[in-house]
Amino acid sequence: MVRVICGLTFRSGACCYFLQSWVSKKFMTGCVVLFPVAVTFFITWWFIQFVDGFFSPLYESLGIDIFGLGFITSLLFVFLVGVFVSSWMGATVFWLGEWLIKRMPFVRHIYSASKQISSAISPDQNTTAFKEVAIIRHPREGEYAFGFITSSVTLQRDDGDEELCSVYVPTNHLYIGDIFLVNSKDVIRPNLSIREGIEIIVSGGMTMPQVISPVERTMRQSDRIPLNRLTT
Repeated sequence: MVRVICGLTFRSGACCYFLQSWVSKKFMTGCVVLFPVAVTFFITWWFIQFVDGFFSPLYESLGIDIFGLGFITSLLFVFLVGVFVSSWMGATVFWLGEWLIKRMPFVRHIYSASKQISSAISPDQNTTAFKEVAIIRHPREGEYAFGFITSSVTLQRDDGDEELCSVYVPTNHLYIGDIFLVNSKDVIRPNLSIREGIEIIVSGGMTMPQVISPVERTMRQSDRIPLNRLTT
């Protein structure tokens, strides 16, 4: 009788443990699935309300109360500013405003830092702060760091000039990092665009492609003559 009771107790305890483990696992799976969705909707909703708040008071003073109208107006305003600044007159007005801002003691530092960040993701490749995506050997042999080439410099030495690349390696997301001067021959240039490189940094490497090839290797492979052309 005691053995039967002990067996039933053991089985019930095992069933409860299995059920508790199953429920906990499924609950965590649901949290993993819903967490990015909830964060995405929360940030999107906050962004819509934030942008909508710029022009909503204007419409409220006119007696127009339509949610989202201020958001659409803000997006249209940003688009028109981009069109205006792209013209010759807009570029001149923007240059004058920028010249005035750079003469202000404290504001100019904030403006310069924010402009460098915006230039890094600018669609205009002629003015972007990041020239190329780069991979350098850092901090020791066998380890690599992901960064961006920002400029090039020539180091004058007694035994000859050396061409160096200024490589910016983010250490805290994208806006804080270290600058390394690396010989241009030691810099690996992967076949990634600037936008893809930024996505890799912001996502913590989760969007890193499984295979990365240097640009030189990609060009060599594209220059190869297909075998069917050699046989014909």
